[in-house]
Amino acid sequence: MTDSWSSAAPDLHLDWDPATGRSGLADALRDAIRSGRLPPGATLPSTRALAADLGVARGTVTRVYTDLAAEGYVRTAQGAPTRVASGVERPSSPPRSRPEKPVTRWTLQPGQPDLSAFPRTEWLAATRRVLQRTPATEFGYLEERGVAALRAALARYLARSRGVVADPDRIVVCGGHSHATWLLATALAARGDREIAFEDPSLWAFRRIAEAAGARVTGVPVDADGLVTSELDSPAVMVTPAHQFPLGVTLAPHRRGELARWASTAGAFVIEDDYDGEFRFDREPVGALQALAPERIAYAGTASKTLAPGLRLGWLVLPRTLVEPVRAAMADSGWRPPVLEQLVLAELLDSGGYDRHVRRCRGVYRSRRDRLLAALPEHLVPDGISAGLQLVLMLPGDGPGEDAVLGAARRHSLTVQPLGPHWVRPGPHPQGLVLGYGAPAEHAFQPTVRALLATLADVNLA
Repeated sequence: MTDSWSSAAPDLHLDWDPATGRSGLADALRDAIRSGRLPPGATLPSTRALAADLGVARGTVTRVYTDLAAEGYVRTAQGAPTRVASGVERPSSPPRSRPEKPVTRWTLQPGQPDLSAFPRTEWLAATRRVLQRTPATEFGYLEERGVAALRAALARYLARSRGVVADPDRIVVCGGHSHATWLLATALAARGDREIAFEDPSLWAFRRIAEAAGARVTGVPVDADGLVTSELDSPAVMVTPAHQFPLGVTLAPHRRGELARWASTAGAFVIEDDYDGEFRFDREPVGALQALAPERIAYAGTASKTLAPGLRLGWLVLPRTLVEPVRAAMADSGWRPPVLEQLVLAELLDSGGYDRHVRRCRGVYRSRRDRLLAALPEHLVPDGISAGLQLVLMLPGDGPGEDAVLGAARRHSLTVQPLGPHWVRPGPHPQGLVLGYGAPAEHAFQPTVRALLATLADVNLA
C-alpha cells in the first residue's frame, strides 16, 4: 500500500507494502531517489519520524538508511540529517514516439503575419483603458455569441471597411477561422447538410476540421476567375473570394453574382473566408461577397492575419437561420475566446487603433511582396493579384518537383510549404511552393529571401 510522511523533509509517497518488511522499504526509497522524486541533496525524515509515520520499529529505518548509505544512495553523518547523495544513476528518458521537427532559421510559412509587428503599445494602452472602466460583472461566464461590446464594434467596422451587412445579434465571436469552420460544419450537420464543397486547391487544414466535424468534403475547381461556379452541387461551399488561397486569384464579378444566385436558388449556404481581405495593395479591397445575399452567405473574419494567431479571435456574421445552430455548437464546444481580449479588440476597433495598425501592415507587406518579386528569376514570377501575405511559385513541369525543392530548403534552414497538400481531388496536379512573405520579422526578411534564392539555385531554378 502507499504511505506518506510529513515532517521537516518534503512530503513523499512511498509505494511500500509493510508485508515486504525492511527490504521492501529500502526498495521503495531507492525507487524514489532514482526517479527523482527525492532529488540530490533532499533531506530525509529522521529515523524516529519516519518510523512513527510508517508504524515500524525505529531500528528498521536505521538499518535501511545504513544500507542505502553503503550503496551510495544517501549521506549520513553523526548529528546531521540524512540527505540524498549526488551522482545516483537515474533511468534514461523513454524514447520519443516521433522525431522532433528540425528547427529552421528562416521561414516563409504562409498564413502567418510578422509577429514582431504586433501593436504592443496600442494593445497595452487599450487593455489599461478597458480594465479601468469595465465593471467586474463583465468578467463572468460569457454568452455564447461573445461580448456585446465587441459584436457591436465588429458590426460597425465590417460595414464600414468590408461592406458587410452586419447586425450584432447575428455575429458570433469565435477562436479564429479553424474554430469557425468547426462551428459551421457542426451547425450545418445538425440541419442535415453534411457535405461541404471546398475550392480546389484550398487550405488542407480546414478540410480536415470539417471532416472531423462530420462533413463530407468535395472539391470544386478554381481557374483564373476564381471558383468555377458551374461545378457546384453541394448544400454548402467555402470560398476565399477576395484573395483565393493558395492561388492568389480574386473571384471575378460575374462569378460573384453567379455564386450568390446559385445559393439563393438552391437554398445552399456559402461560407466566405475573408482571411486577409484588408491587404489589397494595388487598389481598394473588393467588398465582401456577403452583401450580395446576407441570408445565404456566412461571413468569416479573423484577427489572426492582422494581429496575431495566438490571440484566437475571429468572428462570424451569420444568416438568421444559422445563428441558433452555431450558438448551440458554441455551447457544446465548451470554449469561448477570453473576455478581456474581446474587450480590448473592441476598444481598438472603436478608437481607430486597429485601422492604423492595418494601414501600417499594408505598407510593410506590399513592400515585401515587391522585394520578393524583384528578387525572383523572371521565369518563376507568379500569377495572382497584388494582395495578402503569400504567393504561389509554380514549378516548371519539366524541372525539379516539390520534394527536391523542400530538400534543398532544409539544407538552407528554410521553411517553405508545398502546394501539393492543398489539392482536394486526385492528381496529377501542377506543383509549386506557397511562400508566406508575411511571416519573417523585418530584420530577417532579406536573409530569408537569400535563403530562398540559394534553395532555388541548388535545384537549378535560379
